[in-house]
Amino acid sequence: MGKILVTGGCGYIGSHTIVDLLTNGYDVISVDNNSRSNPVILKGAEVITGKKIKNYKVDLCNYDDTFAIFQENEDISGIIHFAAFKAVGESVATPLLYFENNLSSLVNLLKCVQEFHIPHFVFSSSCTVYGNPDIIPVTETTLPKPAESPYGYTKQMGEQIIVEFARSSATNCILLRYFNPAGAHPSGIIGEMPLGKPQNLVPAITQTGIGRLPKMMVFGTDYPTRDGSCVRDYIHVSDIADAHTLSLKYLEEGMNMGRCEVFNLGTGEGITVLEAIHAFEKVSGVKLNYELGPRRPGDVVAIYANNDKARSILGWKPKYSLEDIMATAWNWELRLKADETVFNSQAGELN
Repeated sequence: MGKILVTGGCGYIGSHTIVDLLTNGYDVISVDNNSRSNPVILKGAEVITGKKIKNYKVDLCNYDDTFAIFQENEDISGIIHFAAFKAVGESVATPLLYFENNLSSLVNLLKCVQEFHIPHFVFSSSCTVYGNPDIIPVTETTLPKPAESPYGYTKQMGEQIIVEFARSSATNCILLRYFNPAGAHPSGIIGEMPLGKPQNLVPAITQTGIGRLPKMMVFGTDYPTRDGSCVRDYIHVSDIADAHTLSLKYLEEGMNMGRCEVFNLGTGEGITVLEAIHAFEKVSGVKLNYELGPRRPGDVVAIYANNDKARSILGWKPKYSLEDIMATAWNWELRLKADETVFNSQAGELN
């Protein structure tokens, strides 16, 4: 197997995917400028796997620095591209920042893919490409509606860039549309580590549960759902990571039907925000301090996946339940609390 370049390797999903790749015998290098991540997470991946991981602290928006990584690693056979800004609310407030960062980094990376003839490319996409769908669960053939946020538009545009690139390229590509990754590695050694106030539901829940946040807000109580809160498809991060390894193997074995294929990654079950909170309370034994508030700009009403294609073609099957997600996320939060001084240090070493 050749070397796999993981962009955003110090991030949440990137680090879990590196663990899965290394566990399955791949040689891996990372690129992450740590603008939205903590390098100590990559140390955790090394602890889990017992292997050293090279990270290039490079901004992919800088083409020359990106090009230099490929010059130094001529044996790269595949790329998994995670690196991007991903906070929906922030993208609404600063759309140009998101368009510039997420799209220029992708274009620079694809230029290098073309220049160095990299055969396999896997893109971290999102269910945000579907917008507010008319029918759920969504399949890969569901026609996208207008995105609800600039972040969602960067994923729609990113997919289209890759589709057009693949038409004129020898590179085979896969677009993985995640639903709502959550939870932490079962070892408790790595997990989600948002910088600043968390934008995703599960870390907001666990940080409130541990007392790091005084309370959390449930955005919206009047949606046309079971209890008035948004419906999402929460999928364990380790299940997401496994799908990336399976996608690479699928491409390496020449099983792909075309130059660019799409797969949904979700459990296929819609969970409301309030149901997620109750699942956390059950697992942790902690009564959560939350407040019901107004809707938040950029949020879709309800979305969850039809994952039949990933199951049948990639052989992928989610292994973790909602309670597993909450249990592993809570164990990770407890560890963060215990090792607070280490994890708060950008230069710290993992105990």
